[in-house]
Amino acid sequence: MSTFTIGPDSRVADLLEAYPEAEEILIGLAPQFKALKNPVLRRTVAKVATLEQAAKVGGLQVRELVLTLRQELGGGGGGEIAESDGTASLDTPGWVVLDAKVDIDGGSLLDAGETPIARAASALATMDSGEVLVVSAPFQPAPLIDSLRSKRHEVYAREQSDTTWRVWIKKQ
Repeated sequence: MSTFTIGPDSRVADLLEAYPEAEEILIGLAPQFKALKNPVLRRTVAKVATLEQAAKVGGLQVRELVLTLRQELGGGGGGEIAESDGTASLDTPGWVVLDAKVDIDGGSLLDAGETPIARAASALATMDSGEVLVVSAPFQPAPLIDSLRSKRHEVYAREQSDTTWRVWIKKQ
């Protein structure tokens, strides 16, 4: 039995290393997790994405995801499972209406074995402060959003349809 603790802050790659069978459980919970079969995504995004971020990608409550994994895998953990305060303004920031300097199709990148995080970082490195980058994705790209916010960029994300999210990033 693994001593790995399953919680909201657990990294997806660490979970899959401790419990390889977790991949099928995740896919069963949300079809978006089929992307975990992509080796590039597995080596990159899964290493930084937490279960809390994965829950957002899958459209799940983090509590539901963690409790299901604990039950199915017999994984460690305990105590309350609290989601971080993901509150954000529902109002579209004024800078979102600006023409984007770069538009990235995250779905195509994932299909090609690349990651939107790396492409966005590369694009932002060539942009001037105040310029806007847009990333489209087939699901809410929580790791991308969190990564860019941690680098102090302004980020606004909105679901366009059941299969499309758009993320606007204003370079700081």
